[in-house]
Amino acid sequence: MCLKAELFQVTGSFKARGALNRLAALSEDERRRGVVTWSAGNHAQSVAWAAAQEGVDCLAEMWESASPVKVEATRAHGATVDLSSPDPAAAYERVQEIVAAEGRVFVHPHSDPLVVAGHGTLALELLEDAPDLDTVVVGVGGGGLVSGILVALDGRARVVGVEPERSPAFSAGLAAGHSVPVGTDTIADGLAPPFAGDLPLALCAGRVETVLVSEEEIAAGMRFLYMQAKLACEPAGAAALGAVLAGKVEATPGTAVVVSGGNVEARKAAAILASP
Repeated sequence: MCLKAELFQVTGSFKARGALNRLAALSEDERRRGVVTWSAGNHAQSVAWAAAQEGVDCLAEMWESASPVKVEATRAHGATVDLSSPDPAAAYERVQEIVAAEGRVFVHPHSDPLVVAGHGTLALELLEDAPDLDTVVVGVGGGGLVSGILVALDGRARVVGVEPERSPAFSAGLAAGHSVPVGTDTIADGLAPPFAGDLPLALCAGRVETVLVSEEEIAAGMRFLYMQAKLACEPAGAAALGAVLAGKVEATPGTAVVVSGGNVEARKAAAILASP
């Protein structure tokens, strides 16, 4: 088994892949209009970083309870951050209003084809680095990463998506055949969208296995990565390994587990690491 350590990306998560791919494809007219995004944090800061690389104005719609660490990182990359919305659903509605009023380009975190394609580069690297690859285990929120991996692998390995029990947007969407709203209450804020993306759901239907993990299983994965692999990841980045450690996904020599990010407040991380 191997670990794909995406927390070492420039913005601390895999999200930089899709964000840069999308921003690099903007037309001159789109560049002048600027971009807007919607995110709990990792996508927001990655879009902000990519926008800075491309010289594009960026507005990030977040919400009142968003991680202060992720908010400040987004601002540090030059984006304007709006925290006026009370929750993710309200922030999403605000994005639609901004697009209509200002003409900004919406860089969707999980339903933009270019974002999904950018995330798929992770799988291409795995194919180069792990020639015996047979399974990829990855945390799932809205579905942008898992769908990108699935498409890039093109049947060359099994894909297992791991969700928090308290945030099952992706499996609920797969079961319904379309995106459905769900409630979220999990330590893995990076895996807690109010709904999964219709594009990822369409790409993954009947092709991706899903498992659910408890809060303690996520925490156990985080503690293992910190103590044994020396990887200071965030809860969302530990969910995939949490499923393996709990025996919910069998690990083979050809299994790759994605550690998707490492952006977490020190106090929150310390509390999880200190728990038994």
